[in-house]
Amino acid sequence: MIFSDFDKRMMSLALAAARGSAEAGEVPVGAVICQGETVLAVAGNHPITTADPTAHAEVAVIREAARKVGNYRLPGTTLYVTLEPCLMCMGAIIHSRIERLVFGARDPKTGAACSKYRIGRDGLLNHTVRIESGLLDRQCGALLVSFFSTRRQSRTDSQPDS
Repeated sequence: MIFSDFDKRMMSLALAAARGSAEAGEVPVGAVICQGETVLAVAGNHPITTADPTAHAEVAVIREAARKVGNYRLPGTTLYVTLEPCLMCMGAIIHSRIERLVFGARDPKTGAACSKYRIGRDGLLNHTVRIESGLLDRQCGALLVSFFSTRRQSRTDSQPDS
């Protein structure tokens, strides 16, 4: 898949949001939503700090973009996200009528765009999403691997010696 320079800049912005989430102790996922080349919203994951299981990066940017345009529907928009969306987020993407989804790393365990499920492009719902994957996938995946490796290491370090 060939991505534009604009696509790459937007995924870099999503990666920056993901890094911010990691610094806050959240799983490092970031998202950006654009209408044309206008950025409507940028957000990172924050379900832990907000005690809100729906506070995924995708849901946060959809909410902010909808507020900004004054409409719960977001036709003609592109959502960039560092990790393949889950079932909940794909539902929000469908309901908000996002036109295009671009994501970095695949999620083989819970990915709902193409890895586990094909929501949004399986023809079973009232809206179809153009889905493109693999943009900056190495950087997106490396951020997640590093985050979880650090967490596992800190858990090991905090365990008393036997």
